[in-house]
Parts: sequence; structure tokens; C-alpha cells
Amino acid sequence: MDQVRIGSFLKELRKEKKLTQENLAEKLNVSSRTISRWETGSNMPDIGMLIEIADFYDVSIPEIIDGERKSENMNQESRIISVKMAEYGRNEVKNGKRKAVGYVMFGFGIFIIISALAMFPNDSSWGSIYSVFGSIVFITGFYLIIKDVLLKRNFRILSIIGCIILLCGVFAVSDYLAVTRFNQVPRFSYKKIYSSENPDEMIYKTLFFTAVQKNVGTEYEQVEIIK
Repeated sequence: MDQVRIGSFLKELRKEKKLTQENLAEKLNVSSRTISRWETGSNMPDIGMLIEIADFYDVSIPEIIDGERKSENMNQESRIISVKMAEYGRNEVKNGKRKAVGYVMFGFGIFIIISALAMFPNDSSWGSIYSVFGSIVFITGFYLIIKDVLLKRNFRILSIIGCIILLCGVFAVSDYLAVTRFNQVPRFSYKKIYSSENPDEMIYKTLFFTAVQKNVGTEYEQVEIIK
């Protein structure tokens, strides 16, 4: 590919339109310095910009790359190919950006979950609130990552369900260890029961087990699983 020849051809096309570099730059939403680099051959437009230039000058991308005009039949065929190439290029860029956002959200979600579990005590509702928020961010990022990998919608749904089950399992295990190893109340309980008959006890119900906190607020406080 002769970049100097391409640049000369672009310059010739611009002059045919009777445009200055500044005029063309304004129409293509680029700087006049960029136009100058194209026309001197020191830099080349990307595939997305090539299709805009081809449409603007009414030429094909192969004509620009070859630095000369071709027959009308070849122009039409080349234009169709060029449009498809441009669409493919734009889709690749779009998919790349989506994956990048997905990886950022995936990592940020893990960070939020770990921070929530580490910073807030088990008896604080903020720990579970931030953990759920982090899970939403995590799952959203996971979906963006797998969207182009798993083309079938059913597979994506199953993957998301599996991710949710995994997170529930992680939270359940953390609660189980908190009760059995560290004598702490479960963080992810969905119901707390206080009985007037046993004012020194508090019952915590989770999805997988029920725990009781005895002698609440005393030095003999104890948390254990009852079922």
C-alpha cells in the first residue's frame, strides 16, 4: 500500500470538490491537521472514517487504497464490500468496549462484596445491602463479558442463574462460618424473630439454616445453629 499515492489521491478528490483542508475537516468532524496528514501520506484514516470519505467523494474504499478510480461496475461491488467492512469494524469496536466495561464491572463488583463483608459487622444491615449491590454489579459485568461468547440466549440465562447460585452459596458459607467459628450472627438473614417469652434470645432465619443468639448483650452471648 502506497500511502503517498493514497494521500495524493485524497488531495486530488478534495480539490475536485473545491474544498480547503479546513472545509473538509469541518465536514468530517476532524482537525485540519488530520486532513493534512492523510494527504501527505504520513497517516491513514481508519476503516470507519474510510467509508465516510468514500461516501463523501463518491468513490470506493479499494479506489482510495489503490489511489485511482476504477470502472463503475467495480465501484458498486467495492462499495458493498466496503460498507460491510465498515459495519464489521464498528461492531468489533463496540463489542470491545462492551467487554472492557464488563471486566471493570466484574472486578468492581467483587471489590464491593469483599469490602462489605470485611468492613461492616455482621449485625449491621449495611454489609448485606452493599453485598447485594456488589452482586448486581458483578452479575451485570459477567453478562457483558459472556454476551458475545455465548450466542444462544438460553445458555446466557443459565450462566447468569449459575452465577446467582454461586453468590448465594458464597454468602451462605460466610454466614455458616460466622456462626460456627466466630460466634457471630448471620449477616444474610431474611427474618429476625424476637420472643417475649425468651427476651434474651433472637432467632435469625436464613435460606439454608436457622440460628439463635442467646444471652444477647451479655458476656455470655452465644450464637448457634438450631436447624
